[in-house]
Amino acid sequence: MNNPSRAQHNEDDEGEVFLDDSDIIHEVTVDEEDLPDAEDDGGSDAENLEEADDSVHIFTGHTGEVYTVVCSPTDPTLVATGGGDDKGFLWRIGEGNWASELQGHKDSVSSLAFSTDGQLLASGGLDGLIQVWDTVSGNVKCALEGPEGGIEWVRWHPRGHLVLAGSEDSTVWMWNADTGAYLNMFSGHASSVTCGDFTPDGKIICTGSDDASLRIWNPKTAESIHIVRGHPYHTEGLTCMEVGSDSALALTGSKDSSVHIVNITSGKVVGSLASHSDSIECVGLAPSSPWAATGSMDQKLIIWDLHHSMPRCTCDHEDGVTCLTWLGASRYVATGCAGGKVRIWDSLSGNCVKTFHGHSDAILSLSVSANCDFLISVSADGTSRVFEIAEFR
Repeated sequence: MNNPSRAQHNEDDEGEVFLDDSDIIHEVTVDEEDLPDAEDDGGSDAENLEEADDSVHIFTGHTGEVYTVVCSPTDPTLVATGGGDDKGFLWRIGEGNWASELQGHKDSVSSLAFSTDGQLLASGGLDGLIQVWDTVSGNVKCALEGPEGGIEWVRWHPRGHLVLAGSEDSTVWMWNADTGAYLNMFSGHASSVTCGDFTPDGKIICTGSDDASLRIWNPKTAESIHIVRGHPYHTEGLTCMEVGSDSALALTGSKDSSVHIVNITSGKVVGSLASHSDSIECVGLAPSSPWAATGSMDQKLIIWDLHHSMPRCTCDHEDGVTCLTWLGASRYVATGCAGGKVRIWDSLSGNCVKTFHGHSDAILSLSVSANCDFLISVSADGTSRVFEIAEFR
């Protein structure tokens, strides 16, 4: 019987028996959250229990949530991951049994970055320690100390072995990784420094903080050139930032659901991208066009035309968008979301052209291999997964 309803009954259907009210023995209230999602319909119970896994490689070295992933800029198979088990790993795509463990952190490995030449890897931990690793041998080159709070992010100078790191203690530090020497401390933020980077020309440092300000610094003197805060800028803490390839603009996102464009030279807010309705989790500038991508907990990815500060298209998700990355110089954007799905979007049409299944919990970080053949995702489920993306180059 498909539908036990008396309304369906007519005299021609004498072969079918329908329930009467008097036949009801017990009514059970079903919580809607317990019901399967509409998209799950049509699959057998076995398929629903064991959902498809589209990954071509799974790295399972971690024993806790995996927070961060970064691919080597020079070696297409080399990947680094860090997580809540206080460990980092260097591993290779396709070599399931090979990994070099990055030992020595006493708290979560929260951030990782390869030097531009691929020779060194910096790992930052919530223990306030930064370690620099030789990517060929896997050995520690030096340990950099100073910050009193956990490390929020690490970045390299675009043309040398200078390491920059932002801390929960509201400071930013810079060291020479070849010698291990401390160079400068940038002080001025009033709260955790949540994002930051060198400009691509290496001449300026930009940092964003939970104090709702962006600071633009002189790397040599550690002086603030500009402090961007107050109207018309963010009203709550900054969560993410990216600097344009011409070193002229910084794109920043905030808990207040706004995205702003700042002219680095003048320190002026020159654009505001307002279409999201919840915290901005990630921003990305297209390498080959004047477009940007922004992801928010409002379950939306928005592609923007920066020339006009207008949305080109809105890409709806079922869950909050936690991370994004453009796929090389292509027109495609990858997103990771709180529900565990990884998706590829065509920024021209706004269509989802691929959904990768496999993770069972939130995606926390994404990275693209140097040859753009692979997309690597890490998740709160404790795994790193590799997906093939060569068709989207």
